[in-house]
Amino acid sequence: MADTSAEIASMSFEAALAELEGIVEQLERGEVELEKSIAMYERGAALKAHCEARLKDAQLKVDKIVIGADGKASAEPADLD
Repeated sequence: MADTSAEIASMSFEAALAELEGIVEQLERGEVELEKSIAMYERGAALKAHCEARLKDAQLKVDKIVIGADGKASAEPADLD
């Protein structure tokens, strides 16, 4: 599992998300054997956690560089909702 964790940790957000979407599609079709479904689900959970961490890091970076309407940089959190 350590190799898998290291592999996932080195993936870009886009690559991890694309693989996660593929896993979800396969699992939703229900055409995968039980044991393989469990392994795919575990990998999907790891990919989801990786994507969430990448998004959180990106949010923190954006928070640091928010420019206000007055043109001044602000340390206020960005409102991306």
